[in-house]
Amino acid sequence: MRQHTVHTPYMVGEAHFYSTELGGEPVLFDTGPATAEAREFLRKSVDLGRLKHVFITHCHVDHYGLARFISENSDARIYIPRKDALKLRHHDRRLAHIEDELEAMGFDRRYIRRFREVVDGNRLFPGAPERFTVVEESPEPARLGIRVLACPGHSQSDLVYRVGGCAVTGDILLRGIFQAPLLDVDLDTFAGRFSNYAAYCASLLKLGELRDGEILPGHRHMVESLEETVLAYVVKLFERAERLKGFPRALPVPLLIDQLFGNALDPFVTYLKASEIAFMRDFLDDPALLKASLEALGLFDQVRFAYAAVA
Repeated sequence: MRQHTVHTPYMVGEAHFYSTELGGEPVLFDTGPATAEAREFLRKSVDLGRLKHVFITHCHVDHYGLARFISENSDARIYIPRKDALKLRHHDRRLAHIEDELEAMGFDRRYIRRFREVVDGNRLFPGAPERFTVVEESPEPARLGIRVLACPGHSQSDLVYRVGGCAVTGDILLRGIFQAPLLDVDLDTFAGRFSNYAAYCASLLKLGELRDGEILPGHRHMVESLEETVLAYVVKLFERAERLKGFPRALPVPLLIDQLFGNALDPFVTYLKASEIAFMRDFLDDPALLKASLEALGLFDQVRFAYAAVA
């Protein structure tokens, strides 16, 4: 598996995507962001004339941004997660629900209009290719020897691709980064907010399968140890949840963000912080859920005292 690293204009910094050949067919995992620099880098590092398959871990702009470009400049088939296909199909309905969630948190219509301007400017959701295949509905991953693991948490669409001894993990396992779990509507029901916390706890059990392989992350440093990466994330969760506990639960989220982070954040960063607060509150409401997952992985004893302090 070959790693390709490209700069992005986002807070997370550089992004990685990966290429290999499976059964003689060139395959790409993720694409990099939708920037001119990334397009030129992709042209130089990947033979688009031979490329056959592009598998996306999740449709965030830094991982999926060049999918449309690839579809317009090659014969490669683009594969996206089922939940991302639902996002594309129900874009306006989904955003209306997200706006409702933000309003319920205490955000005013002025902020919500600014947030929508960011979304409509394709900063979060770049244009989709005209033709794509849903990963979970295709026989091609199995034919190519790719094992697909649904591991939501960072978003509800996160997929991990297990290829031989390697696992392309997108944003679900990042070393030294607490990636914000993004606020969203439950795309299966459209009946309320998607619980990134419950999904993350369930995904931890699947991630245990990766202990014997090489983890290929979407950003920054290579992951040397699944256990170390999970524990660092969980400890950071405990630290931030402990800080949140010092504020009244009835305090509107916009005022909470102002007190925690200041009031000069742009609309997207504010959305990230609101998403994080929802995640932390879900943990504080049911910490035993995370404890059970950590116990199943044999990791709970290493954070027992940090857990007790916050839970």
